[in-house]
Amino acid sequence: MSSMASSSACSEWQFLQCFGERTPGEDIQEADIISAVEFDYDGLHLATGDRGGRVVLFERVNPHVRTVGMDARAPPPLPRGASFEYRYMTEFQSHEPEFDYLKSLEIEEKINKVRWCRSSNNTRMLLSTNDKTVKLWKVYEKKVSCLSNFNLEGRNNAASGSPRPNALANSPVSLRLTQPLRLPRVTSTEVLLAARCKRVFANAHTYHINSISVNSDQQTFLSADDLRINLWNLEITEQSFNIVDIKPANMEDLTEVITSAEFHPQHCNVFAYSSSKGCIRLADMRNAALCDRHTKAFEEQESQANKSFFSEIIASISDITFSRDGRYILSRDYMTLKLWDLAKENAPVATYNVHEHLRARLCDLYENDSIFDKFDCCMSGRGDAIATGSYNNLFRVFGAWNGTDLTLEASRDPMRKRLQAPAKTNRFAIRNKNGPSKGGRTNEQSESGTDYASKLLHLAWHPEANVVAAAASNSLYMYCA
Repeated sequence: MSSMASSSACSEWQFLQCFGERTPGEDIQEADIISAVEFDYDGLHLATGDRGGRVVLFERVNPHVRTVGMDARAPPPLPRGASFEYRYMTEFQSHEPEFDYLKSLEIEEKINKVRWCRSSNNTRMLLSTNDKTVKLWKVYEKKVSCLSNFNLEGRNNAASGSPRPNALANSPVSLRLTQPLRLPRVTSTEVLLAARCKRVFANAHTYHINSISVNSDQQTFLSADDLRINLWNLEITEQSFNIVDIKPANMEDLTEVITSAEFHPQHCNVFAYSSSKGCIRLADMRNAALCDRHTKAFEEQESQANKSFFSEIIASISDITFSRDGRYILSRDYMTLKLWDLAKENAPVATYNVHEHLRARLCDLYENDSIFDKFDCCMSGRGDAIATGSYNNLFRVFGAWNGTDLTLEASRDPMRKRLQAPAKTNRFAIRNKNGPSKGGRTNEQSESGTDYASKLLHLAWHPEANVVAAAASNSLYMYCA
């Protein structure tokens, strides 16, 4: 394992490409900010969702495609990462803003999650969700033909289609046939990508949906909100099964909420869900129809001496993901990444500090609401490296087993060293209202211009290569190692 980790976490990372890169000083539209990133199962496609309800798809470029007339000799070796470049494929409007008149509640169009479904033919299937509704989309190739040589004047060079059946009978005398009947012919055929909403899974969640996950059997998926997890069949929209319900009889007794849920990558009956108390529960659907009694619970107890007002807030897990072999679970809370072995419940096998330098500033982060930011986490396909986002458009890459730690920036030069400058004015930085602490600065970076508005919340790791897609505001950066 450690030898493999050196190839992912210790390697020098290179900028691969960027989509939607903004120029200095350019204003960012709220609707363009990326809110979800996801590779498909083989890494040939990449999907992003944004706050405007749009889903944008990218496809991997085949560097070895050769056209007629090209030199038939063997191509030269490709530079590193060249075989993992992507290009824009298509985009579509997945969700629109709605209004719940019964509850007088606005429903945002923001895409919370995007998940790919496996398909056996040339079509692509994916699920997207906002706060209330999950949709199944089919993206397919559509042939559009251009016809000419019509019998009526003015019809030549028309777009795809044919004359109306009664066109000759209803046409004026001047437009009737004056020469032998001609057959229209196809002058050109263009292949376009079209997106169609196949199914809408709605009216099943009272609270905001935070997770969707496709089962390994490719027949069902789950959707989770703050208090319930529902199981759906991809073919049935009018019925779902409630498999987890933590809503108490009296809402005053509520002590935790569900923050994330994920199916096991190999066992279709097993899923995991995390809570705002920092606990991950593993459930088996074979035990009971309602999985309120978990099979395993992964939780690290905090000592009473270290507890504070912020303990429960920073312990809340924002994202979980299984390793590809299903043996480990990676979780992200505000301060750390934790790697859990399914065979060990009482403590993680490894803990990686991400925001430890911000511990002394939790009060300011609470007032600024930055302490409630929810960061994604991801793991390489081989399970030898993990990654998560941070502030200043930075993301961290850790070796899962050898303790390596890299800090990369979402820019064209991810490896550049960030010089520690003296404290300077920063309109986004959080400042201590009571002045500097008695002990001076606890961390140079946190005191000198940490930009809490530039946060890298969403990223994804290619399932078969050391390629990471990171979303910084409205820009999608891709890097390879």
